[in-house]
Amino acid sequence: MLLGNVRASLTRDDAQLALRLLTHGEARELDAAEARLREEGIDAILDDPRLLPAIIESRSGMQVSVRLFWYVVVRRALCRVGEEDRALADYVAAVLLHFGMRGRADRISETDDQLFSTLAELLGEVDTPDARRSFLVRQHLGNFALWSSGMFPDRIEHTRWRRGGPDLDYYEEMGRRGFTLAAEHRLAQEHGLDALLRVAASRFAALRCALNEVSDTLLFPNGSSPERLMRQVRAEAAWRWAS
Repeated sequence: MLLGNVRASLTRDDAQLALRLLTHGEARELDAAEARLREEGIDAILDDPRLLPAIIESRSGMQVSVRLFWYVVVRRALCRVGEEDRALADYVAAVLLHFGMRGRADRISETDDQLFSTLAELLGEVDTPDARRSFLVRQHLGNFALWSSGMFPDRIEHTRWRRGGPDLDYYEEMGRRGFTLAAEHRLAQEHGLDALLRVAASRFAALRCALNEVSDTLLFPNGSSPERLMRQVRAEAAWRWAS
């Protein structure tokens, strides 16, 4: 079961490194930043728009934990598309951390032996009699759709145009369905995930577009194709219309 607990897992070392990156180690600024941390909490530091550029551009940024890095990246990306919900950023960052581990994208849990390679296979298992497994399949359906369409949109578009595979709209539909079904499950209510999963379902398109920007700028910055250009044009037009 995937929880949005990246922020809670950040350590004092993470906070101190973030402070040093923001203040460039200058004593007076560091003292002021530490006072701000004590008074306003770690979100005041994590939400500072200077933090992500400092992580990327500074040599000290190489020392940042993967948890801190992905939370800050996701938080900034979601804010750019108008999604200010920290809990949502926390959950999406957890998805990236989880699916970034080798072999986790294909399994609903570490102890489950069945491998899933398509969204359709996952959808076919959502009503399994095992309650826990049913919830894990539903949540994984949403997570896998978000991971795939968010971080690897060019691969989806390439497969669509070259081999007739499903498009990004299909991934969005399946992702919304997965999160919606997971939110309706009693285990989601027991673990306090139902409201968060409903929000993820309703805002799936925004989450996907935010992760597309992360993918385009951080993972594949030199990528160029007609499919990427058309995807970016469609996304920009959609957000202009929405605003």
